[in-house]
Amino acid sequence: MQRNIITLLLAVIFAHTAIAQDSIPTRNDSTNGFIFTTVKENPITCIKNQNRSSTCWSFSSLALFESELLRLNKGEYDLSEMFVVHHTMIDRAQYYVRLHGDNSFTPGGSFYDVIYCLKNYGIVPQSAMPGIMYGDTLPIHNELDAVAGAYVNAIAKGHLKKLTPIWKKGLSAIYDTYLGICPDSFNYNNTTYTPLSFATMLGLNMNDYISITSFTHHPFYAQFAIEIQDNWRLAESYNVPIDELIAIIDNAVNKGYTIAWGADVSETGFTRQGIGVMPDADKGAELTGSDMARWTGLSKEDKKKELTEKPLPEMEITQEMRQESFDNWETTDDHGMLIYGIAKDQNGKEYYMVKNSWGTNNKYKGTWYISKAFVAYKTINILLHKDAIPKAISNKLQ
Repeated sequence: MQRNIITLLLAVIFAHTAIAQDSIPTRNDSTNGFIFTTVKENPITCIKNQNRSSTCWSFSSLALFESELLRLNKGEYDLSEMFVVHHTMIDRAQYYVRLHGDNSFTPGGSFYDVIYCLKNYGIVPQSAMPGIMYGDTLPIHNELDAVAGAYVNAIAKGHLKKLTPIWKKGLSAIYDTYLGICPDSFNYNNTTYTPLSFATMLGLNMNDYISITSFTHHPFYAQFAIEIQDNWRLAESYNVPIDELIAIIDNAVNKGYTIAWGADVSETGFTRQGIGVMPDADKGAELTGSDMARWTGLSKEDKKKELTEKPLPEMEITQEMRQESFDNWETTDDHGMLIYGIAKDQNGKEYYMVKNSWGTNNKYKGTWYISKAFVAYKTINILLHKDAIPKAISNKLQ
């Protein structure tokens, strides 16, 4: 009798356990949002916040070089984004004035602007130039951009017959006021450096870093200057087919490298909560009955949430789609970030782990998970160490 009671109790326990397990979503259940598992993660420095400034190009490029210093076991550094911004905007203003304003003067920039700065002006740590002179803790450049833009346009488009030799001093004073004066020398770890000697001490060779892109309006495996306004220095990128661009990123991450990534983030599939996907936005056309009625009744924001709240089938990206989107101004040079890892969702699909410069107030604490379809479709260019490129592809580059 006692044995029968024990047997019955065990049966009840096993049955209850089975019911409980059935109620737990499996890793293949895509109805409960995204579930990511890290596959490969390379070292990065802390997440920063560009706040209300159009300086992602400086944050993402320096994030790359800070990660490179970690990869090379040179230690952890916090480099000054605003030192780069200050020098770059003065250079850009001079170029703009030389062309009588027939160009672009905006606070944006390119990865190459940072390389140029390190080569020609050096770099300083954040402690030597925090870049915020107006009593705040985060960059706020609305006023700076308005004042600098008005000043430069007054010079470039003022119909002046001759310029004085001091107009650049007036512009420098504006940036000095808002960002601080770029130091001629500073003390770091009980050693005095100039910006150039500090860059030399870091030991990064700027000639080792190259830009890669993928468009068909120029020959593959040659270089060309991408036709975007912020590429005002006309820096050249190597051109490869899109499947090879993805292969380069995969190879780089798996070999321990990080990649500065310039992309269009205005797509529906790019959210503020850390997701970047290319879902099939036409799925509403495939719905019937009440599902169709519900879908067509959703607002634009609700549709975006519907398409980005869980894993869904994505668009098949082709080289032709990339080119058409770029030619039609649908793919624009919006934002720079840092690819530093690979993760998989609950269905086994791979995503790139991306360090953003929008602070940590999102679901993934400053990391974005970007699908390969999104990267294939919306990448403008990437910047990385030349040794991160697979030999078979590197040998094709002219």
